[in-house]
Amino acid sequence: MSFLFPSFLWGLLAISVPIAIHIFNFRRTKQVYFTNVAFLKAVETKTRSVRQIKHWLVLAARILAITCLAFAFSQPFLPALNKLSVDRKGVTSLYLDNSYSMESELSNKRYLDIATGRLSDLLGIFKNATSLQLVTNDFSAQEQGLYSADKIRDRLTTIALSNTPRSFDQVYKRQENLIGRHQSSGGNQLFWFSDFQKSTAGDLSELKVDTTNQLFLVPIQAPVEKNVFVDSAWLNTPFIRELQNNILFVKVSNSGSREAKNTVLKLNLDNTQASTASVNVPAGGSATARFNFNLKGKGFKKGQITFDDFPVTFDNNYYFVLNASPLIRVLHIYGQKGGENYIENVYANDSLFSLQSYSSQNVDPGLIKNSDLVVLEGVDQLSGSLPQDLQDFVKQGGSLAVVPSVSPNAENYNRFLSGLGINGLSVAASQTPAPVAMAVPDRSNPFFSDVFEESIRQEINLNLPSASPVLSWSSAGQLLISLRNGQAYLNQVTSGLGKTYLFSAPLNPAFGNFAQHAIYVPVMYKIAAASVRAQRTSFTFDENPITLHIDNVEPNSVYKLRRNKTEVIPVQRITGNQLLLEIPQGDQLGDGLDAGYFELIRNNKVEQILALNHNSEESKLQYHSPQELRTIFAGQKNVQIFDRIDDDAFSTEFQQQNMGTNLWKYFLYGALFFLLVEIALIRFLK
Repeated sequence: MSFLFPSFLWGLLAISVPIAIHIFNFRRTKQVYFTNVAFLKAVETKTRSVRQIKHWLVLAARILAITCLAFAFSQPFLPALNKLSVDRKGVTSLYLDNSYSMESELSNKRYLDIATGRLSDLLGIFKNATSLQLVTNDFSAQEQGLYSADKIRDRLTTIALSNTPRSFDQVYKRQENLIGRHQSSGGNQLFWFSDFQKSTAGDLSELKVDTTNQLFLVPIQAPVEKNVFVDSAWLNTPFIRELQNNILFVKVSNSGSREAKNTVLKLNLDNTQASTASVNVPAGGSATARFNFNLKGKGFKKGQITFDDFPVTFDNNYYFVLNASPLIRVLHIYGQKGGENYIENVYANDSLFSLQSYSSQNVDPGLIKNSDLVVLEGVDQLSGSLPQDLQDFVKQGGSLAVVPSVSPNAENYNRFLSGLGINGLSVAASQTPAPVAMAVPDRSNPFFSDVFEESIRQEINLNLPSASPVLSWSSAGQLLISLRNGQAYLNQVTSGLGKTYLFSAPLNPAFGNFAQHAIYVPVMYKIAAASVRAQRTSFTFDENPITLHIDNVEPNSVYKLRRNKTEVIPVQRITGNQLLLEIPQGDQLGDGLDAGYFELIRNNKVEQILALNHNSEESKLQYHSPQELRTIFAGQKNVQIFDRIDDDAFSTEFQQQNMGTNLWKYFLYGALFFLLVEIALIRFLK
């Protein structure tokens, strides 16, 4: 037995007071004379023996009462079973994992509820402590202070699931910062109540705990049979047009140990069910569902994939946004403009396109940046900043279609196109080469999907145009259309994030009839449709920063994210036509801002609609077992791992192993008992 405050044992000296009283009886005796002396001697002997026994019993009761009281104040305890016991004078930092994976169940109770209950039991052990900290995944400001056990217990009732996962390296640094600020003189103890999910835990083997502190790992986990979640979703084409058949692919994964059979997924568009699909998802594997759908009307459409999967339900909804028939901004830069106006005729007569035409000598670089497709037609020589502006435009994701002039400058074009990955360019010596018929395009190429009718089988009899090329180049990019002599007519070259489409002949009728042929319009439409930047249908909360393409950039503009009536202003910066937003984390996101749709607001006007989902890493329910944790922390003796905390004996077991068994209350009860014995002896023993 050991004592927490051994100095109170000096109180045992108080035993001398009742002993002195009983030894030295200062009461004066009074003599009484009786005639029958023999009878008095017999009475006196009997009375003195009874009184002597009573005095000794009272003395013993008083000594034992004082002894128990002195022991109670010195707080005796049985030493802990572990060699490293908890120092009750240090800071006690408690981490409660409230990530969405803690929604899993054990014995029909959520992990979060089990952890909260056991943590509350633990607070009963530290009920007199005033240096307690509670950390959650919110990393809120109120978690930076030290509180009493009652304050921490009150806060436990308000903790909800958080959409921000934290690695244990982040948690440990958070706890260390608090301990460092308060400069605790004694040893400190850190507790982690978590399911120790592998996908979000980080590299635990790199985590080194300060030897002056003790770390207690308290796992809450059970084998997960299955958990189905949407891993990703994508479109078969970046351009979604209204009233046309579109295809959405959805990858569904299963992180459990049992196959999820006949999982029914529903596709909702603007709160209306549009399609369904059923998939079998193998254990630890994935499957792809395909949805066919049509959209009515232009603009942003709110999409949602839903399914039923228990007990983990936070990932049963996947949100995304589709931009139907977005306005394609086409900039026509011309040098030699004939009377035919082939570019204007194909793009100016459709509400899908916004066409602007400017001479190459009078074009604003800002117009290039704000375009989706730039058509460079009939320019003999590119001068000024135009070549560099076009190269930057393509590399940042734009599309450029180059239609040569009748007599292009070979050196100028070579220098310009080499920056876009096209080399070996040469100009034909003759001004009007002999026309050559075009070869049949490869109909399996996605570029030509929906261009030719399915009923056309005899490709050899297709009536195709002819062209007289003025440009030729070495192999570059993907060949889309070639001539029957093997020479390229139209190539698609990827440069940076964008594409370059290079024609070998002008659209002038003297150099072929391509612009008058039926294939001309669908080819130009395909080029324009492919110029639409691939849509990001959704983002995740932990994706920082997210990049959005914006129009009409204004200096000092402030963008807000709004959902329902709640608005947040994220950290933001604008680079060119791109807006970079840092999604707030933890409690910075505000109350009630769960996964769903967010409006991007500028000057009280909705610019875009975004879909934010939870990180799919939270859905991968594989955990570090207690044995795995012991292996990871094998070299750190100040780290202790518990096996089970799903019963009510956790706090008792922890106290016995790490804090010993307190005995002061038993000695206090003993002191009260012996005082009652003393009263009973004095009153009833005659």
